[in-house]
Amino acid sequence: MGTGSLNNEIQQRRMVEEPLPKLILSLSIPTTISQLISIVYNTADTYFVSQLSTSATAAVGVVFSLMSIIQAVGFGLGMGANSIISRRLGARREEDAARTASSAFFVSILFGFVLMAAGLATLRPLMRLLGSTETILPYACAYGGYILLGAPIMCSSFVLNNILRSEGEASLAMWGLCTGGLLNVGLDPLFIFTLHMGIAGAALATVLSQAVSFVILLSFFLRKKSIVPLGLRWVSRSGADYALIVKNGFPTICRQSLGSLAAAMLNIQAAVYGDAAVAAITVANKVYLLVRNVVLGIGQGFQPVAGYNYGAGRRDRVRGAFRFVCVLGTAVCIVSAAVLAFHAPAVIAWFRKGDQEVIRIGSGYLYYFCTVLPFLAYSTYVNQLYQCLGFSKPASLLASCRQGIFFIPLVLVLPLFLGLTGVQLAQPGADFCTFLISVPFQISFFKKELSPAGKAQPGA
Repeated sequence: MGTGSLNNEIQQRRMVEEPLPKLILSLSIPTTISQLISIVYNTADTYFVSQLSTSATAAVGVVFSLMSIIQAVGFGLGMGANSIISRRLGARREEDAARTASSAFFVSILFGFVLMAAGLATLRPLMRLLGSTETILPYACAYGGYILLGAPIMCSSFVLNNILRSEGEASLAMWGLCTGGLLNVGLDPLFIFTLHMGIAGAALATVLSQAVSFVILLSFFLRKKSIVPLGLRWVSRSGADYALIVKNGFPTICRQSLGSLAAAMLNIQAAVYGDAAVAAITVANKVYLLVRNVVLGIGQGFQPVAGYNYGAGRRDRVRGAFRFVCVLGTAVCIVSAAVLAFHAPAVIAWFRKGDQEVIRIGSGYLYYFCTVLPFLAYSTYVNQLYQCLGFSKPASLLASCRQGIFFIPLVLVLPLFLGLTGVQLAQPGADFCTFLISVPFQISFFKKELSPAGKAQPGA
């Protein structure tokens, strides 16, 4: 661990001494680019598949629920490891950080194979469960089959990406994801149209691109570009270490799992109004997800800063970092809301030009989203603050609000009174309720944990 320790000394001085705006921006720019590239995978598929048919477009939305399940495992283990590693590096516990990283990586591969086997064995009923109609089902099965084959690669790639970010090496993580994302954009039209593979070609392009990203990310560890090493010798034999990773990643598991459930319920409720409604909501969600991923990317640049400084006992810098990231993220949301509100029909038409029903429904959905966008960043960063500092119970509760505690009742009740408009209002309504509950959580956390006389840090 000699070289790694030396690198960590340099990195720790940077994380606890560099001016916060400069430091957070230097980490947030590559993590934001990484988040944008991650949504490029699915958005590119949606765009090119939308040239085939409305039912094919809707199938991408259905399989997005499946991808959320895969992400729940990968991101959950990755974010759990991320939270622990950044705090342990801040406390100069390099060997503990290495044990966490290797354990999370190898167990993610195992879980990926379990998901692949279970999904392929139940593919058709699974696609129906996620919201496929009979006309959507053939497309969803063709697309979902390939996605499941890539589950082990996807899960482990998410973990590698998060390990690099936990060290403050966000730029290295960015290169792996960017290469795969750009490759996906090129392979989609080749496989779908030139090789006449249809929607299956889009899924194959995604899996191959994810594989390239995985190889690039793994190469940084093999070439010792990372602070934390990976290897079988570092894999923990203690169940307590895995329980700690899952505990710290549980908010992400909740968020991603509920995201899958929410997407499926939204598809089921929209399917009552036809394939055009499912396609419209699929497209509008991809646009909204683009903005949300920018917000998440900025927050992911903030998290290692908060973790390092919390581990080093610098509560003042944790408070300052949170305030800065909230101002930055909220400004991004306000500008995005203004742009989308003025160009909503054109944005939806870019995916399904000429389909007026898709444009009408999708535009209405975007308008509702724009009204709550200014509140999105703050609630996101309150959740990320709790998680990155190891407070998993309140973080899990907050993570469950947006697409669970508030969303599920709204998506079930509102359509009974408002029809399709109720379907469109469910997620924006849940987002606003999540903002309201985040305010007292943040105020309480600052008073109890981040005041100059706050409690000592958790021992994790």
